[in-house]
Parts: sequence; structure tokens; C-alpha cells
Amino acid sequence: MAVDIGIQLFSVRNSLGADPTGTLTALMDLGFTRIEGANHQAATDDGIGFGIHADFLTELINERGASVIGCHINPLDLDRLPRVLDFHQQIGNPRIGCDIEFYPYGDVDYVKRRAETFNRIGRLCAERGMEFYYHNHFQEFQRFGDQQVYRLLLEHTDPELVKFELDTFWAYRGGADPLEWLAEFADRYILIHQKDFPADATQPLNLYDGVVDPDAPITMELFEKVALPETFTEVGTGVLPIQDIINAVDKLPNFRFVLLEQDHSTRGELASVKISRDAFLGYDNVNA
Repeated sequence: MAVDIGIQLFSVRNSLGADPTGTLTALMDLGFTRIEGANHQAATDDGIGFGIHADFLTELINERGASVIGCHINPLDLDRLPRVLDFHQQIGNPRIGCDIEFYPYGDVDYVKRRAETFNRIGRLCAERGMEFYYHNHFQEFQRFGDQQVYRLLLEHTDPELVKFELDTFWAYRGGADPLEWLAEFADRYILIHQKDFPADATQPLNLYDGVVDPDAPITMELFEKVALPETFTEVGTGVLPIQDIINAVDKLPNFRFVLLEQDHSTRGELASVKISRDAFLGYDNVNA
């Protein structure tokens, strides 16, 4: 077997903001035909973000062999969700996901309530033959006393209703070993996000190693302060064990796609994602 690769559109968000149709066409030309949307305006936009119209997506799907394989939706508003799901069914997207969450420090009950909300969203998706999934950052690996937020989410969501997309970079940044999580909860993971961490980064790999207080609240403001652009690099140019990760997900029973997500780059966005795509194709067990 081998894994299929794709791209999370957040990787080229500035290019998409300036020229959405031209940027999507450029991604197709680079060979990225499997795309995950990044809709951060879901209060008013039902689609994959950046004002991209369903008819243009249908054209890409029909003429370029593209497929929308998932989409992050923010905010996840239960009242608007039926309209969002209508759009994604129209373009043939089989799943939507939660892109980012923050949890009040020490509030285990809040984590459990969010897990139940995710179950409700997952049930609405399942009723349409779709999937719902959760994407992590580093804050989920914080402990509230003797309980870890990420484990609480896994244990309090229904495996039939809530799948997981493991962002391996952010797991490492939370002091976790993604290979261990992939092994322990093998049937829960359907997607991963992959990028790389530079050898000369200005921070330690584990943010809880002197950068972020593990016993204090983590907010969006703090997240943005510590997610420095120079702590990201293209696939294959850093220190993460990417071949080991690919080998691990290739064995998972329900796994679908390895997705490039380049949060930041010192290069131009399209030049950056080309470097990562070329690097992916140099690993074993990877399909174009």
C-alpha cells in the first residue's frame, strides 16, 4: 500500500485571498489535486473559504480530476451547519472538520461538553453520509491535573461520529509523540497534517520546554505569539521523522490522506508548497 497526498488550502491563504481561481489552478498544475478547504468565515460563507464558488470547484473536479477531500469549518455553528453541509454535498466533499479549539485551563467539564458538541456535529454529518473530524494544535496536549485534554477528547467522542486529523508537527510542539498516538488510537485517524520543524529553530521543539507554561491558560493571543514563522519549514528540510510517520499511517485501518499544511514559510507560498510536494514524492510508500 501507499498513502495519497494532498494540501490544506491554509498553506496558500494569501495567494488565494488575492487570486482564488488562479491559485487553485496553479495548485492543480503543481499536482495537488486533493484539497482540504480552510473556511474561517463560515458565519457567512458555506463553502471551502476565500469566496470560491461551487461552480468553479465543479469545473476543477470535472476537468482537472480534482477532489475536495475535507474542509475546516470555523465557526462550527449548529444553526448554520445544514447550509454548510448542503454546499459540501453539492461539490462531493465527504467530510468537514474542526480547525482549532481552546480550552479554559483546568476545566475538564468544558472539554467533555465540547466533546458532546462534536458528537452532535458528527451525527448531523453521518445522517448525510459524511464524516466529521477534529484537528489539533499544541494546546490539546496540555494536562488539566492528571488528565490530558487530547485523551479526554478521544475518550469522550463517539468513534463512529468523530474522526481525528493528527497534526504531527503540533503534536510534537505539545511534547507528544504522534507515533504513539497513531498506534494507540489507530482506528480513529483518517487524516494527518504534515510540515517540518527547522534544525536551527529559535524555540525548542516542545513548547512546554520553557516557552509556554503548561500550568496556565492557553489563548489564541498566546498561540499567535509563540507560533513564530521561523519555527516552520518545508517537508524534508527539517528534523521531523517524516518517513516513520508515513510508514505508521500507511498501516492504519481507516486512513485516507497525508495533507501538507504549511502554516508559515520564508518563501513564496506556491514555491514553498512545491518544495514540500517534491519532497513527499521522495519518500517511500507515497502516491502522487
